[in-house]
Amino acid sequence: MDPIQARPAGAPAPRPWRRLRRLLGAAWRDPGQFTQKRLARTCPICGYHGTFISVGRPPRWDSRCLECGSRERHRLTQLWRTEGGGDKLAGRRILHFAPEKIVMRQMRGNPLYETADLRQPGVTHRIDITALPFTAATYDVVMAHHVLEHIDDDRRAIAELFRVLKPGGFGVFSVPLNASRQETYENPAITDPVARTAHFTAPDHRRTYGRDFADRLAEAGFVPEIFRAAPADEVRYALLRDEWITIARKP
Repeated sequence: MDPIQARPAGAPAPRPWRRLRRLLGAAWRDPGQFTQKRLARTCPICGYHGTFISVGRPPRWDSRCLECGSRERHRLTQLWRTEGGGDKLAGRRILHFAPEKIVMRQMRGNPLYETADLRQPGVTHRIDITALPFTAATYDVVMAHHVLEHIDDDRRAIAELFRVLKPGGFGVFSVPLNASRQETYENPAITDPVARTAHFTAPDHRRTYGRDFADRLAEAGFVPEIFRAAPADEVRYALLRDEWITIARKP
């Protein structure tokens, strides 16, 4: 029986060979994840229901959808996007930084969807997020998942994202965040990749955000609000229990 039992509208067709390739790769990288019985999960993006696989170092079990490859933040965003029915991104001009393949596949065919990055090949715009070449009030939506922690001057980047949004538009943001701390931890003097990994969890991270991430958005003029899944949905869709996305609106 096909494990994809209720494919959401617009979901890509199943590709068993891709599922097999992901499964074999996961078994090679982290065989321990298959030594214990695990709960079947559901992907709200593609409709897959079954075992999810690990990603990351150290491995994070039940993180990646075996069918479409989505990770926790993608599934959480999908729940927000479709909350209450419909699609909150439909008909909006979107600028997406550091676009993930799963999201690009979702948005394929949308002429209002544009991608951006300083180095990533194949994007619509090769640009610096701290110095955007667009006039003010160009976009309805800006998206940046796990981008701002890589930027030296994240406040300048946030200000630029605010500038290019139309009034009434919004940003969709997620960042690695330590919910137990109020203040963001950062130290520009730490530049060694090994030291950055020890302090900020990755060699190219500049900080670990605290609960004051929303304050940084508000400083630029945004009105931020948090979207977090219900506890039962965190289990059902294999979400991180300490992660949320921030929807930041421009008045």
